[in-house]
Amino acid sequence: MNTFQISGNLVDILQAEIYPATLHIENGRIARITRDSQSYSNYLLPGFTDAHVHVESSMLIPSEFARMAVVHGTIATVSDPHEIANVMGVAGVTYMLENGKQVPFRFNFGAPSCVPATTFETAGATVTVADIEALLARPDIGYLTEMMNFPGVLHKDPEVMAKIAAAKKAGKPVDGHAPGLRGDAARDYIAAGISTDHECFTMEEALDKLKYGMHILIREGSAAKNFEALYPLLNDYADHIMFCSDDKHPDNLEEGHINLLVKRALAHGIDLFKILRAACINPVVHYKLDNGLLKENDPADFIVVDNLEDFSILATYIDGVKVAENGHTLIPSIASAPVNNFICNPVKPADFRIPVNNIHDTEVSARVIAALDGQLITSSLQELLPVAEGNVQNSIPKDVLKLAVVNRYRQAAPAMAFIHGFGLQQGAIASSVAHDSHNIIAVGTDDESLAAAINAVIAEQGGISVVNGGDTAVLPLPVAGLMSNLDGYTVAAQYGTLDKAAKALGSRLASPFMTLSFMALLVIPHLKLSDLGLFDGDKFQLLEKNF
Repeated sequence: MNTFQISGNLVDILQAEIYPATLHIENGRIARITRDSQSYSNYLLPGFTDAHVHVESSMLIPSEFARMAVVHGTIATVSDPHEIANVMGVAGVTYMLENGKQVPFRFNFGAPSCVPATTFETAGATVTVADIEALLARPDIGYLTEMMNFPGVLHKDPEVMAKIAAAKKAGKPVDGHAPGLRGDAARDYIAAGISTDHECFTMEEALDKLKYGMHILIREGSAAKNFEALYPLLNDYADHIMFCSDDKHPDNLEEGHINLLVKRALAHGIDLFKILRAACINPVVHYKLDNGLLKENDPADFIVVDNLEDFSILATYIDGVKVAENGHTLIPSIASAPVNNFICNPVKPADFRIPVNNIHDTEVSARVIAALDGQLITSSLQELLPVAEGNVQNSIPKDVLKLAVVNRYRQAAPAMAFIHGFGLQQGAIASSVAHDSHNIIAVGTDDESLAAAINAVIAEQGGISVVNGGDTAVLPLPVAGLMSNLDGYTVAAQYGTLDKAAKALGSRLASPFMTLSFMALLVIPHLKLSDLGLFDGDKFQLLEKNF
């Protein structure tokens, strides 16, 4: 029998009250709460929930993600297994569910709504309406994940509407994904049953969507960082705001999680209880999570912090079990055998030539993707690039490099484009984490380095790599080409080494690999590259050529 008592200043978020109290824990639940007359130096409050995250983007399997997250006071996630579903379909979702159940953590997985995300790329699987209906019938599937096909919603595409109808029938919420959608289009998208959006990057867009009843998730991940633009929403819309990371690389997860957003909001002068509603309460209410909220008869899920300014996490409890203490996880590692879908032969430098239409050209004006640090969106440029021996060349002085996407599910020629913003002065980086279909994506200063970086990933059946001259470093990701099955802290250290190596090549990006992974994300404007070619996200169509 797990029976104990713990005392502290209880932070009652629902009543906006703080008072000294003792929790009486019996069999993993709060049997009763008694008010005390003395004051305490520590504080008790509900654990944090990440309201939207792709666990796969941490490069960790769920059990390892949980081990690291609890150290920062996170007890639950609303997790979209969209990434592994694009690689392995329903089998991938099942893997995430089963692995997550092996540790004391509240994963709330959803049914992936858009697999494949578009028809303009090659994914490893398809999740049908029937698949989604079957998933939503499961008690361990809590919602329909982000409906990225907002044009399909607006035009009432039968398959899209059938997926939304399945969620409504199951009584489960539908997550949204509609970057830049405003006005009547936003109203119609929300009216179809879409309840959240984590893609707002301006205050005006968020206010537009709040006006029609949508819940806004303030996102601060490893690549997309919208907190500074959106945190003032907490002042007037605290009941409709949640915090999320969306995509969090392992080194960043080691540094902190939702606790960092709580501290930043406090530093901006936002009311404590409004912040904690977003961090602890609103996801539980909206998604009907099982998290305890420090009420009698609730599961004993709570955190202990030293004060309400620094929010240093002293301990984390889930179901009355202490899972973290003083910066150390108490959850043991769970062995997990890799699962994968990877069919790809090595490439050659010659595969990355980009021939011109007219062999007599000495330069051409090419479309160029412009990567933006801290954003998923890109812009589009036109740059004059040199031609040599009938092939368009990089321009390192202009920071215009070759970008390649290699199909990892079947043999096909690489898709090629040019990109600005990575700043590499030499070498190349490559990754099999490339949203949404997770083909291999690489950027480099020369064809030999591109080939070497991609071949390093192929040799490991998935991973991230850095090539600098004759030196090649790789972090293997054998689980679906997305995740390692090693200890999370080991992965974080290895990732940190590769991140430094990528920056040593000249990259000025805060997170080069995370930014690279989104350069194939077609559902985010404006110009991207899939394995089928250059893609115009505004017209939502493939472009016939680069120049």
